[in-house]
Parts: sequence; C-alpha cells; structure tokens
Amino acid sequence: MSQGSAVLSVLGEFVVDLIPDLAGDAGPEGTAPHYIARPGGNALNVAVAAGRLGAPVRLLARLGSGPLAASLRRHAELSGVALDGLIAATEPVSLAVVGLSPDGSADYGFHVLGAADWQWTDDELAAVYGDAHGILHVGSISSWTPPGTDAIARLVARLDEDGGTLISVDPNLRPMLADGPVGASLGNSAAAVRERLDRLVARADVVKVSAEDLEWLEPATTDLDEAAAAWARRGPELVLLTDGGSPLRVARPGRPVRHVPIPRVTVADTVGAGDSLAAALLSGLLEAGVTTRAALEALDDERLGAILDDAALVAALNCTRVGADPPTRAELAAARSSH
Repeated sequence: MSQGSAVLSVLGEFVVDLIPDLAGDAGPEGTAPHYIARPGGNALNVAVAAGRLGAPVRLLARLGSGPLAASLRRHAELSGVALDGLIAATEPVSLAVVGLSPDGSADYGFHVLGAADWQWTDDELAAVYGDAHGILHVGSISSWTPPGTDAIARLVARLDEDGGTLISVDPNLRPMLADGPVGASLGNSAAAVRERLDRLVARADVVKVSAEDLEWLEPATTDLDEAAAAWARRGPELVLLTDGGSPLRVARPGRPVRHVPIPRVTVADTVGAGDSLAAALLSGLLEAGVTTRAALEALDDERLGAILDDAALVAALNCTRVGADPPTRAELAAARSSH
C-alpha cells in the first residue's frame, strides 16, 4: 500500500471479549450467565480509539475465521479504521472470557490455541505494511508469541534501522498466556517472553507499560519512578508507566520523571483503558508531526504535556462505559472543556 501522508499503523491481534452481562438472568440455578460478545484485542482497541479521535489509522491484523469475524471487521470500519492491512486467515478468531471484580478491574480466561493472530510471516507483513510511514504500534500477545513474534521483530528492526518511522511498543502481558501450561502450549515461557520483549523495547521510541506488567517482568521492582526512569535508559525516548487510577508516570532519558494525574470518573470497568491511552498519545503525536525519533526528542515538555493530559482523559472516559468503548474527538473536546 502506498501512503502519501503519515499514518498510524497498528499491528496486533483481534480478540472477541465475552463480557458478563451483570443485569442478565443466569437461570433458576444461576448456572447460565449471560455474556455480551464485544470486539477487542490490543490492536483493534488502539486502532478504533485512534479512529474515533480522527487520526488516520490502519489496522494490520490476521482476521480469523468463524461467525464472529464479521463483527470484528465492522467494528473497525465504523470508527474509520483503514482495513487494507488485513489478512484473511483460515485459523480461528481468538476468544477471551472476561470476569469483572467489584471495582471494575478485569480478569481474563483465554481460548487462543492455534488462533490466527500468532501466525504472521515476513511476506505477509511486507505485503500489508507496504511503504507506509508515520507511526507503528506493536504489542500484546502477538508481539511475544511464536511463530509470528520473530517476523514482527524483524519488521521493527528494519524500520528502526531506516529511521523514518516512530515505533511504539506495549507489552500488554497476559501472564497465563506467557508462562505456565497454557503459555507452553503456545510456545511461550517467562524467559522467552522477556527476551522477545527486550528486543522490541530496545528498538522502540515510545513504550507504554503498566505497573501490573512491570510486576511480572521485574518482580523485584519497588519504586515505580525509578522503574520508569530505568526503562527510559534502555533505549526508548518516551516511557509511560500506568498504575490504574494513580498518576501516569512519564520518563524521558536524562529528565526527571513527571506525574500526570488521571481524571476522576465513575468507573464502569477498565477494559481497554490502557489501549485508549496509547491511542490518544499516538494520535496526538501524529497530529503534532512527531513521526520520527528526532522529532520526538525535539518535542518540548509543554506540548507533550498537553498530549498526555488528553490521553489521560481519553482513558478515563473509556472507563465510564462497559468494555473497550473509547470516546470520539467531539466527546473528548466536550470533556476537556468540563475538566
């Protein structure tokens, strides 16, 4: 695909989230709970959130087979996401069963063995990425699960060496898929996943990582400020460390760690909050013309601060709704004026 202007390319997986319908009747014995099938997955969520914010965005994903595939595609289309980067795959769509705690935080059970998302090849990635330029966002399960993880790493390495694309990475870990019996069935182990993520982070310009992911990756971590600064010293120019509703930690090499407060809202659930944050950040950088490492290094703290404030607000607004349901550009503008 030929791209005349800079675009946000999001590479990753489709996942159907089965979210409990807490108002639904579970039957006389309570054994037939209701679930709502919602389109999800890190890449789809980021692309949809960016599209709703008006960013030029394209989704690079392997769309699996089965009756749920059409709704995944339509969900992206409705948010203005370009779908020229889709591969029609014969493997099944990934499925996540979501559990919600009283505070709205999510737990997941995954049904993903043999799913379409992990099967990327070099030829497929070359075909869907084409000569696009701007920002590439990778992360989550497809970025650290074989066999596609190696092809994704090679694409990131090539773009990093070319120097004309801003590279964003979000580990977005799912521990049960990264280690243990389920992880092993996918070809994953804790050591292998850490090594695969290390090579991506070393090439990244922007990294978003959650405190929850950090706890898994670096169990000895006790000081989140120091952890954010340490990640910035590993190669990225900008590191965002999220910690639920606590302030966002922002680290850049050689500068003090900044704290960006998250607006207070009534939380329905937190599904897709981190993805919405990443999408708003990358959309803001794209709008500011920041599409290379050099441009990001030159970005002043005031302009970056305004972009981060918007990103925090987008994430908060997403949390006021059930599932990954980020706001539109107009909704962001309205909320910005009220805050």
